[in-house]
Amino acid sequence: MKPAPADEKLGRCPGCRDGAALDFDFAMAFQPIMDVTTGLPFAYEALVRGPNGESAYSVLSQVNETNRYAFDQRCRVKAIEHAARAGLLDGPARLSINFLPNAVYSPAACIQLTLKTARAIDFPTDRLIFEFTENEQMVDPGHVANIIATYQKMGFGTALDDFGAGHAGLNLLARFQPDIIKLDMELIRGVDASLPRRMIVEGVMRMAQALGVTVIAEGIETQAELEALCAIGIRYVQGFYFARPGFEALPTVVMPAAMVKAA
Repeated sequence: MKPAPADEKLGRCPGCRDGAALDFDFAMAFQPIMDVTTGLPFAYEALVRGPNGESAYSVLSQVNETNRYAFDQRCRVKAIEHAARAGLLDGPARLSINFLPNAVYSPAACIQLTLKTARAIDFPTDRLIFEFTENEQMVDPGHVANIIATYQKMGFGTALDDFGAGHAGLNLLARFQPDIIKLDMELIRGVDASLPRRMIVEGVMRMAQALGVTVIAEGIETQAELEALCAIGIRYVQGFYFARPGFEALPTVVMPAAMVKAA
């Protein structure tokens, strides 16, 4: 279903309706993405949780073809409002919001509620990153490429999550270049003890640098994994080793002093 031309011109999307079509509620948790050169959060990823902190699955299992458009819009609104309420704007960190590419009718139309929300609370839009996962099948890769290009022109950051798993990977990166790729945690797990994993991460790092794409390693759980990634040259890292997601709050971060490099 595509929006009617009149809706698109007016910045309206018939599928979104400001989240009004949802018959369930949910909340947000926030997990930091750390910069090892400063020891400070580069960004916080907004993660869906149930109203009382239940798992993401308890929420996502209720999303279907009928409500996915409204859900995607409501996720953006909640992420921005709750992040501001939690104090994200007190520092320089950015906010990374997951979105569903298949839930965007028109990039220009469907972003209007996000912009309205950000303006209402003075949230700088250049501090927003929109990330999508390659685990969601791309029904129309050309449409996804248009979303990324539109968001980049509007000054948003864009990120491809779970890189190295799912439906594509290198094929997606060849077709469109987001600002950021997030290496899948299965590739990071035990990277310190696996030469093939380190070689793959190093190869992806070199390729990304040549394309002007930033790399984030996610799913870090041990000091040894962190040390191995730092040796490769990874600057941005995320995982339970630093902090578990904070329910409706920015969690306290543990960043080993030995890992903080001179900027």
